[in-house]
Amino acid sequence: MSTVDEKSHVALVTGASRGIGRGIALEIARAGYDVAVNYASNRQAAVEVCAEIETLGRRAVPVGGNIGDATDRTRILDETTSKLGPISLLVNNAGIAPRVRADILDATEESFDDVVGTNLRGPYFLTQQCARRMLEWKRASDIKRARIVFITSMSAYTASTNRGDYCISKAGLSMAVKLFAARLAADGIGVYEIQPGIIRTDMTAKVTEKYDRLINDDGILPVPRWGTPEDVGLAVRAVAEGRFDYSTGIVIPVDGGFHLRVL
Repeated sequence: MSTVDEKSHVALVTGASRGIGRGIALEIARAGYDVAVNYASNRQAAVEVCAEIETLGRRAVPVGGNIGDATDRTRILDETTSKLGPISLLVNNAGIAPRVRADILDATEESFDDVVGTNLRGPYFLTQQCARRMLEWKRASDIKRARIVFITSMSAYTASTNRGDYCISKAGLSMAVKLFAARLAADGIGVYEIQPGIIRTDMTAKVTEKYDRLINDDGILPVPRWGTPEDVGLAVRAVAEGRFDYSTGIVIPVDGGFHLRVL
């Protein structure tokens, strides 16, 4: 049974047209949320996710926009609010991998700016703007409680020297969780970090052979299988349903136990 407040049932999920974002959008719809499905370029995929959500009995709208762009960030929030109502759950999921995996001694500033701009600056300032609105909606009793989720990565603490820009963006995002959690706790806005591990998506498709070997032959994961977008979605759903309202700022690994140190 959903524990979502009657007045607090609108979610914005960035990068929700595919992969992990799609898995999240579907699970929180099952928890009783109407969902704004943000996408950067693939509108058709976002429309299809919306159709799936509607079969679950919830409202859904595709909302285009690049979170790395300040104008787009404002428009995403405005469009979500005008079509669905005040947002009580923000899920910062959208992110990109570097276009070229390059050794940190060869990596370019262009790649760094591209990855950090989308993965760190974008969600940081989207959250800033959304949190301001959440505080206003709470004061006006338009929403009772609000929650913010950041989807980071095992790369927040795991060094990959051929994609340093990505690791730095996720490590910075991990600190953003702590900052916003500390700032917003007294206002009744919980902030959480979901930390996926090796998840089977189109982003990891290019390195399937590598991760198959690490999982099956090298035993890198205590739970010996790929993760799925649904695994991540279920973790976000637990937050969305209020299961962790007294635990703001926590990290929830969804990584098959990768974070364990095992001798």
